[in-house]
Amino acid sequence: MAHTVNGCSLALIFIIMWLLVKAKIDVCKRGDVTVQPSHVISLGSAVNISCSLKTKQGCSQFSSFNKLILYKFDRRIYFQHGHSLSSQVTGLPLGTTLFVCKLACSSNDEIRVCGAEISVGVVPEQPQNLSCIQKGERGTVGCTWDRGQDTHLYTAYTLQLKGPKNLTWQKQCNDHYCDHLDLGINLTPESPESSYTAKVTAINSLGSASSFPSSFTLLDIVRPLPPWDIRIKFVNASVSRCTLQWRDEGLVLFNRLRYRPINSRSWNMVNATNAKGRHDLLDLKPFTEYEFQISSKLHLYKGSWSDWSESLRTQTPEEEPTGTLDVWYMRQHIDYNRQQISLFWKNLSLSEAKGKILHYRVTLQEVAGGKATLQNITEHTSWTWVIPRTGNWAVSVSAANSKGSSLPTHINITDLCGAGLLAPQQVSANSDGVDNLMVTWTPPGKAAAAVQEYVVEWRELHPGASTQPPLGWLWSPPYNLSALISENIKPYICYEIRVHALSGDQGGCNSIRGNSKHKAPLSGPHINAISEEKGSILISWNEIPAREQMGCILRYRIYWKEQDSDSQPQLCEIPYRVSPNSHPIDSLRPRVTYILWMTALTAAGESPQGNEREFCLQGKANWSTFVAPSICMGVIMVGVLSVRCFRQKVFVLLLALRPQWCSKEIPDPANSTWAKKYPIVEEKTQLALDRLLTDWPTPEEPEPLVINKVLRVTPAFRRSHHPNWPEKGQGVQGHYTSEEDTGYSASSPPPPRALTAETGQGVDLYKVLGSKGPDSTPGNPASPSTALPVDYLPAHEGYLPSNIDYLPSHEPPITDPREELPQHISLSIFPSSSLHPLTFSCGEKLTLDQLKMGCGSLML
Repeated sequence: MAHTVNGCSLALIFIIMWLLVKAKIDVCKRGDVTVQPSHVISLGSAVNISCSLKTKQGCSQFSSFNKLILYKFDRRIYFQHGHSLSSQVTGLPLGTTLFVCKLACSSNDEIRVCGAEISVGVVPEQPQNLSCIQKGERGTVGCTWDRGQDTHLYTAYTLQLKGPKNLTWQKQCNDHYCDHLDLGINLTPESPESSYTAKVTAINSLGSASSFPSSFTLLDIVRPLPPWDIRIKFVNASVSRCTLQWRDEGLVLFNRLRYRPINSRSWNMVNATNAKGRHDLLDLKPFTEYEFQISSKLHLYKGSWSDWSESLRTQTPEEEPTGTLDVWYMRQHIDYNRQQISLFWKNLSLSEAKGKILHYRVTLQEVAGGKATLQNITEHTSWTWVIPRTGNWAVSVSAANSKGSSLPTHINITDLCGAGLLAPQQVSANSDGVDNLMVTWTPPGKAAAAVQEYVVEWRELHPGASTQPPLGWLWSPPYNLSALISENIKPYICYEIRVHALSGDQGGCNSIRGNSKHKAPLSGPHINAISEEKGSILISWNEIPAREQMGCILRYRIYWKEQDSDSQPQLCEIPYRVSPNSHPIDSLRPRVTYILWMTALTAAGESPQGNEREFCLQGKANWSTFVAPSICMGVIMVGVLSVRCFRQKVFVLLLALRPQWCSKEIPDPANSTWAKKYPIVEEKTQLALDRLLTDWPTPEEPEPLVINKVLRVTPAFRRSHHPNWPEKGQGVQGHYTSEEDTGYSASSPPPPRALTAETGQGVDLYKVLGSKGPDSTPGNPASPSTALPVDYLPAHEGYLPSNIDYLPSHEPPITDPREELPQHISLSIFPSSSLHPLTFSCGEKLTLDQLKMGCGSLML
């Protein structure tokens, strides 16, 4: 069965080989391509390439129709008519070049005949730096070398090792870029001083080269394996006794150790001879994470060090803290008998803490009492408490870890800024790079000799922040008048810097603001309120957010201008410290609308404007603006009203202009008490047409009208035996006149029929209409004019009274020809058109619902 399988395999291999040969023959069935002198040539050599057609493989029996073309890759380099072609090629580059011969007949098609590859290379260089190594006692021997420049040809490298007793080991490398070989043999340590010789040979089609022989012993080539199973042991959990242990190969005699803190780049080196896998370390720091590595070697002068072992990382134990805390404090008065003490301290360095700080112990006590009043344990680096303002107080702070506590730091609570004579002078803060500030000052004058030390503190400004930012500080000796602060300093942030001068239990301070880098603020202040106070305005605003201030704000600017005005705005500048969030302005005019906005300035420039607000000052105007015109108008009015005629006209005008809602409603005379007490007999009233058609007064020559003072007049008309209509120019006066305005002469008694208070007649006059006859003359006036009370004058189309019971008799008044009556303004209740005759008959009473007066006529 096995023989049958083997026979089938051989048959299959034979068939495959025959197919490959047949395929190769089929590739060049039309002709052959030959290369002389060889398919492999050295760089710079020439080569002859020939192409010939086989019998009956041309285009025709005539050779002139056969065109052979030689291609170098895809580029045509030579052609010839006939059955063969020959060409010499020079200048071929390193590497392999492909040549193809093609046949072109009368048509444009080209038929592949055959091709050839020509390889160009160089003779191999002599291998250099041959070295051999055996990894570990049980490893195999491997050698490496430098093969020189690339030959661009297939090159075989053969490694040969000769040992004692004519032992020889040899191995060939088939890799194109071979530069190392492993012989796969192990040299035993039975004779570590035995000598071995190694050599490598390179061979290709153009030649060969061999390296110089390299001789060595076992100790020269064996490299120990890296140590393993590394561990560390702390005796009694103390860093002072630390033992590093590991495992190694048996022939190792020397070790080297290196270790470093995990955050360090430099190593500490230790050499150990015949350590046997153990070494004590005495200079480790407590509570520090270290990295350890170990290397081994067989002989002090021979051989090589092993690779470094894998790293061991571990943390050393803690120890009791050393050193003292750096403590600072702030005090703030709450009220008249309480104060708030805020303590701050810095973390101990790793070398001082010697472990993880678990908490801090704070003790507050009154110096006079001598006993502790308060003890507190906190995990934070600050502590705040409220104590009385009376008495002297002292504080002590210490740090504790799992092994113990540090020495306490004692500090007495004093008024850090209470002594003005100790205040440092000329404090300044200038940028010293992006993250640094240089603070300088001068001694406090006469008290400079008393200064024991300076303290520079700084805090980031956060206007309106609910929590205070962390406080930074540093101590400076009395002879040093400058300090470089770099802790927590950021660009474009404003810091409040304070310099304290301390002398015993007293202190003085001075402060300034500074920034390491600045530019113009990103936004302007936001005006939140504008209020009016005693003729000026008070502007209040919100601070710019701290991250948009871009440095320390030096000044604010308030701009204002009138609304819809193209003029340049006015402004005022406010120093930052003078008014942090409000400022008054007293230069605005009352009852003028203004537009206001604000900007902020740093040392680098001005911010964009903030929000705009409109405001109009509603305060009293300047009294001097109105006093002079008011006095002049008062003098003129007094002068005008001192003349009686002008006074009467003004009074009449004012009554005429009185609005309707000021007049009382006109009652119905039919329902009055007087109408019930004095009934009248029904009679017919005939009005003459010629009297109704009498001309009305014209505005050219108004006649004077005398109005008698009447206290109580019955609001009715009695039938007169001598009716007279008003003369031209006379009208009805709708007002009362005062006593001094009544037109009586000293020698002329009042009209006998005038109704006055002395007559004793209890009548109420609604309306009394005075008129003249058509034949009256100015010298012979008709019956006196009838006075009409203002309360009963209708302001629109109204009624006449129904009871005409009384009219004054037609008796001319006695007038003084020397008295000149004033001209009055004629305001008539009748329409300007003529009255038509009225013919009506009514009962005992004539009511207003029967008699109405329109714009054109009087009708029932």
